[in-house]
Amino acid sequence: MDQTAQRFIERTEQFTQIVSGAQGRWDAPSPCEGWTARDVVAHVVQTQRDFLGQQGFDLGAAPDLGDPAQAWAQHAEQAVSIVRQDGVAEREYAGYFGPTTLGATMADFYGWDLVIHGSDVARATGQPWSVDEEEAAALTAAADGWGAALYSEGICAPAVSVPDDAPPTDRLLARLGRDPGWPTGGQP
Repeated sequence: MDQTAQRFIERTEQFTQIVSGAQGRWDAPSPCEGWTARDVVAHVVQTQRDFLGQQGFDLGAAPDLGDPAQAWAQHAEQAVSIVRQDGVAEREYAGYFGPTTLGATMADFYGWDLVIHGSDVARATGQPWSVDEEEAAALTAAADGWGAALYSEGICAPAVSVPDDAPPTDRLLARLGRDPGWPTGGQP
């Protein structure tokens, strides 16, 4: 299996665990200002569906987001099935930053989104969340590759300050405009 496809699948599985652990706390506020945990899951489903649809994949009717866990499970099954198809991950297209592959976009943009929004859902619903130093470095490198576009409208808020010796998870969240101390530290 293509390495990028595998990375997307792993990140999908991690997000699924977090969504499964939300225990119906879908209306809890998240670190994404103005969004509940339900809104975060809806965003992830909708953005992936939009991208896959633009790439010519028919995902059928959108899942009912009244039950975010069920909607995510239905969508995740479809998305993983598409990415696993022979030749799909290697398919090239003209991406926002130039030529790329569908697998790279799913792993390094939409998969990146799964990790970061996994943090948002976990923290909104009282679940633990962290990444190891290697994953934090990979996520930060991906964000660095987007340059100023990282802070475009609707992407990430401006970075917040943390001590230089902050744990990798805190440095990553701060780089992406999220207060690592949320909710006790305030909204980003």
